[in-house]
Amino acid sequence: MIKHQKPAAFYDTFERKEPEAVSTHYCPGCGHGTVHKLIAEAVDDLGIKDRVIFHSPVGCSVFAYYYFDTGNIQCSHGRAPAVATGVRRVHKDAIVISYQGDGDLAGIGTSEIIHAANRGENITVFFVNNAIYGMTGGQMAPTTLQGQKTLTTPTGRDAGRDGLPIGMAEIINAVSSPVYIERVTLSSAKGVLKTRKAVRKGLKYQVEGRGFSFIEILSPCPVNWKMTPVESRQWMSDKLEPVFPVTCFRDAGSTGNPIDSRLDVHKAIASEEIPFMNDKELITLLNGDSPIPNIEILQLEEDQLVKIAGFGGQGVLSCGTLLAKCGIAEGIHASWLPSYGPEMRGGKAYASVILSNDEIGSPVIDDPNVLLAMNGPSLDAFENDVVPGGLIVVNSSIITRKVFRDDVAVLYIPATDIAAGEDLVAAANVILLTVYLRYKRVMPIETLKKIIPVSVNRKEFVAANLRIVDKALEYYETISQL
Repeated sequence: MIKHQKPAAFYDTFERKEPEAVSTHYCPGCGHGTVHKLIAEAVDDLGIKDRVIFHSPVGCSVFAYYYFDTGNIQCSHGRAPAVATGVRRVHKDAIVISYQGDGDLAGIGTSEIIHAANRGENITVFFVNNAIYGMTGGQMAPTTLQGQKTLTTPTGRDAGRDGLPIGMAEIINAVSSPVYIERVTLSSAKGVLKTRKAVRKGLKYQVEGRGFSFIEILSPCPVNWKMTPVESRQWMSDKLEPVFPVTCFRDAGSTGNPIDSRLDVHKAIASEEIPFMNDKELITLLNGDSPIPNIEILQLEEDQLVKIAGFGGQGVLSCGTLLAKCGIAEGIHASWLPSYGPEMRGGKAYASVILSNDEIGSPVIDDPNVLLAMNGPSLDAFENDVVPGGLIVVNSSIITRKVFRDDVAVLYIPATDIAAGEDLVAAANVILLTVYLRYKRVMPIETLKKIIPVSVNRKEFVAANLRIVDKALEYYETISQL
């Protein structure tokens, strides 16, 4: 009989989500959970659990310390190799792991990883490459493919504007000091088994004191790729792996392996010219098959300086993008500036949205004239920043206190309760946004309704969001008559 259980390098329960939880916080189909398990199994098999110090910087893996029952250090964005170097110099017997994503390692931390490799630090680096910024909502990463659509490249990455995707294994291979460099993939069962072997080899070489090991792991991100887990695996095989060839670049224990050059691949990709679109063509593309309404420029009575604040998971940032898209649909200038902590859920988050008939010089809002407060700490933080005569819309389902000031307009809306009545608590943000637009009459509510289908990522929730807009209007009409 075969008995399956968690590796001893994992905690018995994962308290990140809730007490006694047994699953991770990663999205369905995400490769991080697979890589975590492979690392934990290798740690068990090598008998090094009590020696391991795991370094996880900002990104989807930021909460690795909730999962690995080892030494853990949470590092600044991109700085894990630098911290790992310090640990290596101080703790001679430690097994030092740097676990990084593509935005973290190939973007923000490029300098740190190259110099750590050049010094030949006796550490093991696991580089998870999913060709996109996963944690922050799907922006273009250094490894994003040519033509790949992301939040910040809605028409696709363009070589002339954005450069070509960076091959980090190839860059590390240009440095003489590393002892082991390999790129593997999670696109298939065979790929996972090869990844398992590479993970063990990278850790084993460190135990033996050989030096710097770099394992790049091609990993799926179905949510930000807007695919099912099955589709994402196929996309990896068809699109990702031709650009990032799966191969062993260097192995101190072998006679060497030929390096597959990507030069011809890049030339072929770069030859596909993608024309730039004008604003109207871009709006039509983002909208899909039906045109976005009211392209005639809306005339605002005053600039809308809107602060939307709450905690991660309340849809604060998506509410901001929805409002900004409504402004773009009306032909006015719009900016959206997010702010959030390292947490995927539960941390402080806010978005600053400016709507203006004039060009916007800066997206920063110090003195908002509108505050949508989703929770108590947000009201505490920003109430005094609202200009006199401004508007505060309060989610009274969660915020129990009243606004202290008497020089601003205040609307108390039980947004979470209304949304719960439609079995979609996450749409409480849409309720506050609807009430704000109705009260201030910034733009027609019909604009919001026509933008929701092109802004909501999961199409099965579109109908519920549209119903919630109507529920919000119904509630507003009842309180406006009081």
